[in-house]
Amino acid sequence: MAYNDLRDWINTLQKAGELKRITQEVDPILEMAEIADRVAKMGKGTSKAGGPALLFESVKGYPGAKVLMNQFGSERRMRLALECDSLDEIAGRIETLLKPQMPTGLMDKLKMLPMLAEVGSFFPKTVKTGPCKEVIRHENFSLLEFPVLLCWPKDAGRFITWPLVITRNPETGKRNVGVYRMQIYDERTTGMHWQTQKHGAEHFRRARAAKPDGRIDVAVAIGSDPVTCLSGILPIPPDLDEMMFAGFLRREPVEMVTCETCDLEVPANSEIVLEGYVDLAEMRTEGPFGDHTGFYSLEGEFPVFHVTCVTNRRDPIYLTTIVGPPPQEDFYMGHAVERVFLPVMKMQYPEIVDVAMPAEGVFHNLMIVSIRKSYPGHARKIMHAIWSLGQAMFTKVVVVVDHDVNVQNFSEVAWKTLCAIDPQRDVEFVMGPADTLDHASRIQDYGSKMGIDATRKWESEGFRRPWPDEIVMDAGTKSRIDSIWNTLGLKR
Repeated sequence: MAYNDLRDWINTLQKAGELKRITQEVDPILEMAEIADRVAKMGKGTSKAGGPALLFESVKGYPGAKVLMNQFGSERRMRLALECDSLDEIAGRIETLLKPQMPTGLMDKLKMLPMLAEVGSFFPKTVKTGPCKEVIRHENFSLLEFPVLLCWPKDAGRFITWPLVITRNPETGKRNVGVYRMQIYDERTTGMHWQTQKHGAEHFRRARAAKPDGRIDVAVAIGSDPVTCLSGILPIPPDLDEMMFAGFLRREPVEMVTCETCDLEVPANSEIVLEGYVDLAEMRTEGPFGDHTGFYSLEGEFPVFHVTCVTNRRDPIYLTTIVGPPPQEDFYMGHAVERVFLPVMKMQYPEIVDVAMPAEGVFHNLMIVSIRKSYPGHARKIMHAIWSLGQAMFTKVVVVVDHDVNVQNFSEVAWKTLCAIDPQRDVEFVMGPADTLDHASRIQDYGSKMGIDATRKWESEGFRRPWPDEIVMDAGTKSRIDSIWNTLGLKR
């Protein structure tokens, strides 16, 4: 059964020994971030990396408030959130959904009925009301009544870091759910960090082109069941509803309730909902902000969100996260996305064997791809294919290796890559879109990328020398030494 809400999820974390309740008073101004940062780096490089989820129960300046952090900050918690023993299970479900076997007879058609029925159950379910409407306020509210964090010393202010920002495409009416940081300016306004290439920014541009002095409705949900919380970061196609995909992952539909002041819908089990609008003619300086690159992202001009109504549960739990020098909680989310969506990439490019995005690459800086190479230039084809795939277009460095290289072993990747390349021959540079957060690009949102072909070179690629064999001991000798190892007095 899917988790009912954030509180059900917290109870599960408690029972699983994955939650630490912090009863000592802690300040949301810098102190919570410092604790979360230290916890995220606990056990670094071991199977117990990531530390526990944190529930702060004594928040300085906010009597009775509770703050949840680091909910996904380990591989085990990601599996708990997705209710699976292995992320490969989710990948397998996605693969089955994407590539169903065509029925060849009556029995095959009958066998497909359960799958079709399951797909039909994914769609969001509209309900009349929900827990998020236990308290409704059109007046007498302030964003400052919630324990929003100041994460890093040079941040421009407090930032809401885990909002599900909901808008509709002004031309098609299709919903989009994204996670965009929101700097609090005052009691009723925030920044809306819609980066140029994000769907929220596209909605803003299309609406402004049609009516420059108009506004667009925006709803923000904070704190939901774990899969719904994840829905805003998943790299799904733009025409696929995030709430439907969340229903697929939950195996239960997400219950949605209509806002009080607009026709947008929000998850009914949300802890806090902010309703309002973005004025299409208004921009304001936002940032700097300590970002997932480990550096402060620079200030810039972004739209402004005006809050007109707040609804929430009684005694709402405030869900938040921090980003900063890796690894952080977002690394485990990114790793799960990498594993779960590998079948999508393989469906488009079957030659791909595996993909890895090391924590130090902060998602958009480095991707390592292994392929079954079939023809000259195959590695370069895959580089350009990756730069054409959704958010993967931001990947600054793509390294392509052969199918027998374990891309999850970064020591092996470095060794075999450095032994396989002639830099002038095998390194390619191209220009294209850059992540807004990439402070090194020559101008914002545009810069260069590098592809490295670290595959074995063929004669058909102009390589005239023999390629040497890798040194591997023969199986018989290995077996013989295995049989006597414990008698040698040596540790493994």
